[in-house]
Amino acid sequence: MDINLKGAFICSRAAAPRMGRGAAIVNVASLAGRASSPVMACAYSASKAGLLGLTRHLARELAPKGIRVTAINPGVVLTALTESFSPEHLEAVVESIPLGRAGQPADIAKVIVFLASDDAGYVTGASLDTNGGIFMA
Repeated sequence: MDINLKGAFICSRAAAPRMGRGAAIVNVASLAGRASSPVMACAYSASKAGLLGLTRHLARELAPKGIRVTAINPGVVLTALTESFSPEHLEAVVESIPLGRAGQPADIAKVIVFLASDDAGYVTGASLDTNGGIFMA
């Protein structure tokens, strides 16, 4: 909770007064914040769901200042965390992803860059599922 939710809250509160019109905050939430996670603990899912609520609240609060706030919801991404998965578990997870592969860190980074850019200048308060189709809502 301290890192995933409180940390984002404190950083946003510190940064927002220093940001100008056209600035953007992009929070990294998780698929676990939108659906239960068989892999992550309850506190993780709760903290990421809270981060999505914080994102929507800050988007409304900061919009009059021209600051956009969005979030992304990554699914399985090949990182140090997934290295702890057994090969069988990782294979089963990948088989459940409609695009047929786990995400790469670059997949997530590109979406963050887009949401922070002027190309997403009319997007605020939204969260974008970035998970290869494993969760669609």
